[in-house]
Amino acid sequence: MAASSKAASVSATEASFASLLTKIQYLDAPSIELVRKAYRWADELHLGQMRHSGDPYITHPLTVTGLCADWKLDAQALCAALLHDALEDCGIAKRDIIERFGSTVADLVDGLTKLEKLPVTTREENQAESFRKMLLAMASDVRVILIKLADRTHNMRTLGDSPPAKWMRIATETQDIYAPIAHRLGLNQTYRELQDLSFKYLKPWRYQTLTQATAKARARARDLIQRGKKDLETAFQQAKIPATISGREKTLFSIYKKMRTKHVNFSDINDLFGFRVIVDNQSACYTALGVLHHLYKPVPGRFKDHIAIPKANGYQSLHTTLVGPSGVTVEFQIRTQSMHWVAESGVAAHWLYKTQGHGLAAGQAGQHIGAHWLESLLDIQNETIDASEFWDHVKVDLFPDAVYVFTPKNKIYALPRGATVVDFAYAVHSTIGDRCMSAKVNGDLAPLRTELKNGDRIEIITAPVSQPNPAWLSFVRTGRARSKIRHFMKTQAQSQSLAMGEKLLLQALRQEGYAAIPGSSPSHKGLWDKALRFTGNKSTDELLVDIGLGKRMATVVANRLAKLLTEQGQTPDPLLLASSVLLRADAAANQLIVDGNESVNMVMATCCHPIAQDAIVGYLGHGEGLIIHRKECTVAARLVRKDADRMMPAVWSDDIDRNFIVSIQIDAADGQGVLAQITAALAAADANIVHIDMVQEPTTGIADLRLRITVHDAPHLKQVLASLARVKAVLKATRV
Repeated sequence: MAASSKAASVSATEASFASLLTKIQYLDAPSIELVRKAYRWADELHLGQMRHSGDPYITHPLTVTGLCADWKLDAQALCAALLHDALEDCGIAKRDIIERFGSTVADLVDGLTKLEKLPVTTREENQAESFRKMLLAMASDVRVILIKLADRTHNMRTLGDSPPAKWMRIATETQDIYAPIAHRLGLNQTYRELQDLSFKYLKPWRYQTLTQATAKARARARDLIQRGKKDLETAFQQAKIPATISGREKTLFSIYKKMRTKHVNFSDINDLFGFRVIVDNQSACYTALGVLHHLYKPVPGRFKDHIAIPKANGYQSLHTTLVGPSGVTVEFQIRTQSMHWVAESGVAAHWLYKTQGHGLAAGQAGQHIGAHWLESLLDIQNETIDASEFWDHVKVDLFPDAVYVFTPKNKIYALPRGATVVDFAYAVHSTIGDRCMSAKVNGDLAPLRTELKNGDRIEIITAPVSQPNPAWLSFVRTGRARSKIRHFMKTQAQSQSLAMGEKLLLQALRQEGYAAIPGSSPSHKGLWDKALRFTGNKSTDELLVDIGLGKRMATVVANRLAKLLTEQGQTPDPLLLASSVLLRADAAANQLIVDGNESVNMVMATCCHPIAQDAIVGYLGHGEGLIIHRKECTVAARLVRKDADRMMPAVWSDDIDRNFIVSIQIDAADGQGVLAQITAALAAADANIVHIDMVQEPTTGIADLRLRITVHDAPHLKQVLASLARVKAVLKATRV
C-alpha cells in the first residue's frame, strides 16, 4: 500500500513537471535530469505548503522556473529558481544545496534569499538598502536578478490572491525598483508587464477605464490592422525582402503616462497600435525602411535610428511613424531577429544567443548588454557607505532620457539628458574625470558645466595637477560622476584631517615638554594600545583624524600621552616646558600657520570673512575641522568665553597667493550714476564685486549699499576703501 502511494506521488510529480519539461528541451539530457532532480526535491520540501490562492506552493517556483526557461537560462539557474524559497521557508541549510547541486546553485539561492529577507517598504531608506543588496547579488551573478525578476513577475500576476493590505506596498516597490531595473537591463517585455501590473493595483479605477477604452479601440481598429498587415506583406513580397510582420499595442501604463504628461484625452492618443517588422540582417532593416516610406507617407521628425546609436540598455531598432491606412498614424519598429531578442530579453539574450547557436560574436554582444551600467553601479557601491547616499546616486540613472555623444575616435556614449562634460569624462574613465581641466565640444572650447546634446563630439583635456572640484557636484547628473567626486573629497578630507591632527597633537605635546609624537616602534606599542583604549579609537591614524576634525581635543590626548611616556621613564624636556610657560615664546611651534588655502579641513568663517594680514584665531569645531575667525569677531569672542580649550593662536603665512571675500558697506548720496562711479572706483582699485545689495532711503536721499568684494589682503582692502572715499557721492565706506 505504501509502495502504491509512493508511486502515485511520483506520478503526480512527473505530471506537474511535464509543463516545464516542454520548455527546457534546449538543454542536454544530463542538464534536464539535474533540473528534474531539483524539482523533485523542491516538491518534497514544499509539501503541505499552500499559496494564498489555495494552490500548492510548488506551483510558484515551477512558474518562476518556466519564466527563466523562456529566457533559455542554464540548468544551474533553473535549479536555483526551483529552490529559491527553500532556504527561507523549508529550514534547510546552504550546505544541503551544495551537497546536492554544487556551490554555484547554492550561491544563487543564497543571493535570492538575502533579497527575500529584506524588510522592504516604500520608504526611501529601505528602498536604498534593498537596491544595495540587489546590486551586490547582481555583481556576483546577474542570474540572481533574472530569477528575482521572474519571481516578482509571478507574484504580481497573483497579487490579487494576497490580502489587499499588501497591494499598495508591493505594487509601489515593483514600480519604483523592479520595473526600472528590468528596463535598465533591457528586459523590455518584463518591464512592460511589471509596469502594467503595478498600475493595475496602484490606480485600479484608471486601469479598468483604460482597459475598457482600449478594448473598444481594438475592436474598431481590427479591420484596419488586418488591411495594413496585408498591404505590408504584399509590399515586402514585391521587394523580395523576407520579413515577419506582427502587430504591437501600447501598454496601458504607457497610455496613462502619455495622457498625464501630454495633458490629452484617450481619444487624442493616435499611436495605440503599431507594427513590428523583423528582417534577416541589418542591411535589410534600412531597405525595409525604404519600402515602408514608399508605401506610406512618413511623419516629419518622427524617425529614430537606434541601430546606429543603440540605447543605453543595448536596445536596437529603427523607429518611424507613418500615415497609414485611412489617415491613421502608425509607428513601425524594424529590427533583426537578434535585435528582437535583445529588445525583449536584454541581458538574458546572452543565453538565447548560445542556445540558438549564433556563434561567439553574437554571444559576446549579448554578454556585454548592460555591462557598462552594472560596472558603473559597482563603482558607486565601492565608494559609498551610506545606503541612502547610494540610492541618491543611482536612482537618477534608472530612467535615463538619454543623449548620445561621441569621443574623438567616434565611440558612442549614452548619458542621461542634462549630463555635462564632467559626466562624460567620468563615463570614459574615472582617471580622466579626476584629471579633466577643460574640454572641446564639437571643436570649440567649452566650460566643464556645459550640458551635452545629441551628436556632440567631446574631447577632454586633462592635466596631472588637476583634481575634482566640489563645485562640480552642483551640476553633474550621473551617479557615477557624483560618487567619484564625493569619494575624492572624502579621501582628501581624510588625509588633510590626518595631517592637521598630527600638527595639533605635536603642538600640544610640545607644551607638555615632548618634542615629537611617539612613533610606531615596538617599544611604543603598549603606550599606543593604552592611549587608544582611553580614546576609544581603533588606530593611531583614526585618532589623528578625529583630532584634526575636532572630535577629540589634542590637549587631552597629549596630556594622556605625556603621562604614559613618563611611566615609561621618558621625562619632559625642561627647555620646551620653559618656552611654553614663558608666553609661548616659540611662536613657530605654538601658533598655527594659515596659508589661506581652504579645504574640507580648514575654512574661513563667513561671519567675519578674515583676510590675509588680519589678526586671527582658530576654532576647532566639533567635527567641522578648523574655522578661522578674525580676533575682533563677536562670534569668536563668544566662543572664547564658551569653549576656550578649542581656540588656538594662528598667524598668516608670508607667501599667500589668493583673493579673499570681504563685506563692505557704503553710504552714498543718492543720484544718477552713483553706482557706476562706485563700480569704476572698485575696478580701478583691482577689487572684484561678488554680490551687491542696495537700499534707497527716499526721505534722506542716502543709498545704503552692501557689497561682497574680493581683495588680496588687509592693506589692499585699506586701499580699496580709500579709493571709494575719494568718490564725491560716497559719504562713508567701511568694512562690515
